[in-house]
Amino acid sequence: MESQRSLDEDSPAFNLTEKDRENLARKDEDFEPHTWDNLKQIIANNDLESLRRWPSDLKRYLQWTEQTRQAYGTITNYICQERLHWQPLPTTNAEEGPLFHVENRVPFVDPRDFKVMYNDWPYGMTGDITHIVVWLKTRFDVEPTVGDLLPQSRQLIEAFVQHTFVETLEKHGGAGDRVMWFRNWTGLQSVRGMDHIHVLVRNVPRNIMDGWTRE
Repeated sequence: MESQRSLDEDSPAFNLTEKDRENLARKDEDFEPHTWDNLKQIIANNDLESLRRWPSDLKRYLQWTEQTRQAYGTITNYICQERLHWQPLPTTNAEEGPLFHVENRVPFVDPRDFKVMYNDWPYGMTGDITHIVVWLKTRFDVEPTVGDLLPQSRQLIEAFVQHTFVETLEKHGGAGDRVMWFRNWTGLQSVRGMDHIHVLVRNVPRNIMDGWTRE
């Protein structure tokens, strides 16, 4: 039975957009999944508030988020302990989020400072698209108002995505139009305090996916 508290729109487990609230009243059969072209437009326009989950997934995500917070205190604690197995430094505080020992302060330089994983709660997309999350021990430079990326941070991410995902696909028949990335600004993040980017790929074989994620 679903937790009433987890589905309470007046006290959600994370920041719900208006589209999220509309989705909670829908059934899956009334939901239109994001297509690749639709996602391209959303990302190009930085209209990330338009990203939606399947209604049933959103309800489960709200319930899971509430239960996980009860068990671990924060979603960040759960991610560190159960998914990433990263130990925050003793100097960590709740306001700034977890701090970690890093091999290199520049994002993506040392593979020990980031981890590529399947997204446990992907957005509602057509079946040809796979949703990946890249978690980092390091932090990106962002502008202070809404927490959106500064140009130098975007350049770092672009270079990483090109090297890690696009070039790999080019070695296996061509990348074409098969890789996109985005990063939610701070207000849209359901897991705050730990930098991460979202990577979307389409029509990628499982063996290549497993080579990226190593899960």
